[in-house]
Amino acid sequence: MIRLLRELQARLRAAGLPEGEALDLLAKASRLSRKDLLLRLAEPLPPGTAERAWALLEKRLTGYPLQYLLGEVEFFGLPLKVAEGVLIPRPETEGLVELSLSLPLPERPRLLDVGTGTGAIALALKRHLPEAEVFATDIDEKALALAQSNARRLGLQVHFLHAPLTGGLKGLDLVVSNPPYLPEAYREEAPKELAYERPTALYAGEEGLAVARPLAEEAAEALKPGGFLLLELAPENVGLLAEELKARGWTEIAVLRDLAGRERYLRARRPA
Repeated sequence: MIRLLRELQARLRAAGLPEGEALDLLAKASRLSRKDLLLRLAEPLPPGTAERAWALLEKRLTGYPLQYLLGEVEFFGLPLKVAEGVLIPRPETEGLVELSLSLPLPERPRLLDVGTGTGAIALALKRHLPEAEVFATDIDEKALALAQSNARRLGLQVHFLHAPLTGGLKGLDLVVSNPPYLPEAYREEAPKELAYERPTALYAGEEGLAVARPLAEEAAEALKPGGFLLLELAPENVGLLAEELKARGWTEIAVLRDLAGRERYLRARRPA
């Protein structure tokens, strides 16, 4: 299996893709976990493994996302199923969960994840705040079905709603969201992997704020006095929305950076 692994690495390297993906592809093809594969690399190839590995590689070279090929991604320590057309959870969004967990929330908070996709944010919050009542909304039925499936597999109770934005909920302590925030113009330069994800989960008008703006307006009604709004946005537009919220009377507004040092998160509090 070592020889096949090296051949896969060489093809990925030549295509400008990370060599480390070869191990994931070979694990998928051999129907082993990454850990088990590493322990068995010196063994002969199981029947059909090479054919499956090359087929996976060829699809990856077309730009098809690795996460969709594997069918699963780890998010904040949770194994989540992913599927084509539903937004892939990304490491930047883990920072949104960390910020949520750092807030001075009540003992039994009511939380809402807007545009839940795979359920990543809602499920991570429920895992770390088991006493919380967690809600999640999405307008895409496929995404909701996937999120519900992930919740069942993980044994986590989240109230999923087929609804836009805050879904008419009231009395919340936190509204958190990774909404679509890419400007429409970015489509021209976007990596080809993004073409396989739902466009309405990525792009949001000329400035990238066509969803975040109305979400903030609804959050002002959905949150309790003193409740928090936490958003992941683009470095190009997070400051703009921060200024708009300040003008509308929100307090404790902060623009926070991700691990790469980019302005990524917006935190604001509804006046008490």
